[in-house]
Amino acid sequence: MTGTDDVIRDNRDYTLFSWSVQSAAHPIHMTGGQGVWFFDGEGNRWLDFSSQLINLNVGHQHPRVIEAIKKQVDELCFAGPGFATAPRGELGRKLAEVTGLAKSFFTLGGAEANENAMKIARLVTGRDKIITRYRSYHGATMGAMTASGDPRRWAVEPGVPNVVRVFDPYCYRCPFGKTPDSCRRECVSHIEEVIQMEGPHTIAAIMVEGITGSNGLLVPPDDYYPRLRALCDRYGILLIDDEVMSGFGRTGTWLATQHYGIRPDIVTCAKGLTSGYMPLGAVIVSDEIARYFETNMLWGGLTYSGHPVSCAAAVANLAVYEEERLFENVVTLGEHLRARLESMRDRFRCVGDVRSKGLFSVLELVKDKETKEPLAPFGGTSPEMARLTAHLKSRHVYAFSRFNMLWCCPPLIITKEELDLGLDVYEEALALVDEMIAGEQAPAFSLPISAGS
Repeated sequence: MTGTDDVIRDNRDYTLFSWSVQSAAHPIHMTGGQGVWFFDGEGNRWLDFSSQLINLNVGHQHPRVIEAIKKQVDELCFAGPGFATAPRGELGRKLAEVTGLAKSFFTLGGAEANENAMKIARLVTGRDKIITRYRSYHGATMGAMTASGDPRRWAVEPGVPNVVRVFDPYCYRCPFGKTPDSCRRECVSHIEEVIQMEGPHTIAAIMVEGITGSNGLLVPPDDYYPRLRALCDRYGILLIDDEVMSGFGRTGTWLATQHYGIRPDIVTCAKGLTSGYMPLGAVIVSDEIARYFETNMLWGGLTYSGHPVSCAAAVANLAVYEEERLFENVVTLGEHLRARLESMRDRFRCVGDVRSKGLFSVLELVKDKETKEPLAPFGGTSPEMARLTAHLKSRHVYAFSRFNMLWCCPPLIITKEELDLGLDVYEEALALVDEMIAGEQAPAFSLPISAGS
């Protein structure tokens, strides 16, 4: 058996790691997993508090999904995208049922889904511009990266043309200087002004994450989406709902936007669609859009679109959500999670804000609660964040952190005991950050001035 050092060496010497300066990559040698835990080459057990990339919703090695993959491999490993297969049809029917939309175009991931959603919107409307938000991430392919507001887009700019960005419903740091008692939903009304300045006849779609994921988990006010839906309808603009991260039970519903009682024109998804067991994404479109392509060409295609093994994994994965009543677990434990995180906000000086919906949560960390000075800059890190993440790793809690934020997004199968175990380690790490902040803010020592000086 190849040793851990050999495995890591081969990975470092012969493969490239994403979003990394390669010399700084320090991968963990993962050897297996079970439920909310995974194991490394040194025999350690890690609590997976980020569901890998917030996609492993049913946990590691779920037998129902593994069985479906094995069965499909024995029957048919591959069929080209022009063929009909049982799992493709079954998955399409199920997605129409749970989203209230009509037809699905299958991709291999979220970035491809968003690329094709933008293409479809432009084909259907005959317009070119896509409005997106600054604190967003839609994928690493060129079009999806351009549509993102994430600072990772800077390295590939200018990107593709005709993407226009607007501000987000970021209540903790309102870009319009409002507070809840003075807000008039400028986060929506300014979008209408942008539409008017850009020309409504030029705008194909507004593309948003159901709940913003890797740029701060921004939970919108309850009336944000109804207002945005009405705005799209007023100008004949399609609403694309990117549910790649927030969809499929992460917030306790199939789609995050279902909490707000609206129906998008297009939904994109991936991650929780198969819980990461097989690569798969989807663009799910309304009946109106589906009818358009009955008589007009769909200018798009992928070799692995509708891959039978991926579709079979998704069908089994969606069945697990329902049969094991995982959404109920998300709602119940989501309330417990929110209560514990809010307690952390009250007790730790470094916790400025808590944003949470189901098992989709983040702590925003600050140096000063009054000024809201971030613990690390946008697009950067800090010694405090480095100490926090180092402590989590030392206690074998695998968590997602970025800039001045720490996420809590465990698999949806997690128990209360497992959730509390990880949160206890979070509190240990926050206490260390508080110590650092207290040291930085302590008054400088000075000698008393003598009478004779």
